[in-house]
Amino acid sequence: MDPSSAAAKALAEVGPRLKRLRTGRGVTLAALSETTGISKSTLSRLEAGQRRPSLELLLPIAQAHQVPLDELVGAPEVGDPRIRLKPTRVHGQTVIPLTRQPGPLQPYKMIVPADRTDPDPRTHEGYEWLYVLAGRLRLVLAGKDLVLGPGEAAEFDTRLPHWFGSTGAGPVEVLSLFGRQGERMHVRARPRARGEAGE
Repeated sequence: MDPSSAAAKALAEVGPRLKRLRTGRGVTLAALSETTGISKSTLSRLEAGQRRPSLELLLPIAQAHQVPLDELVGAPEVGDPRIRLKPTRVHGQTVIPLTRQPGPLQPYKMIVPADRTDPDPRTHEGYEWLYVLAGRLRLVLAGKDLVLGPGEAAEFDTRLPHWFGSTGAGPVEVLSLFGRQGERMHVRARPRARGEAGE
């Protein structure tokens, strides 16, 4: 279907959808007008398809009915969400990018082979966040030698000498978020429970 005709069809369906939603909830035009601040005549013309829908009109109506905006405009179903990206080999590791979208932070899944055990610390611009999915990851960072297990995470400035690999016990699966310009991953801390120290 031509995109312009698809858009016209979607716009034409907004009015009847608004009327079905309102009448299905037993709301009068007068009540909706009072809630949204939109005149009864404008609402009536909108439902009859005589007034072009706009964000200024649809947002308050969506808020009044407490429904997402895409329900009012009949947004199409999301397409196939699967990402089909080819793994590559980088420094002996299998690296799978998890998005095609450009951006400051890039996510990857890495599979570190069991024989990657000899530290070779390097530095470069950026900031990295690692999360261990499976296996045991050895992380050498600015003179510290750490081992992370499944469910553990680390974040660091990649301008510090760093290297990560296997402990030798087997391969390691890791999720990585990397920002070339030094962007940091922001993790929301869990709320402090009542009775915990510091209250």
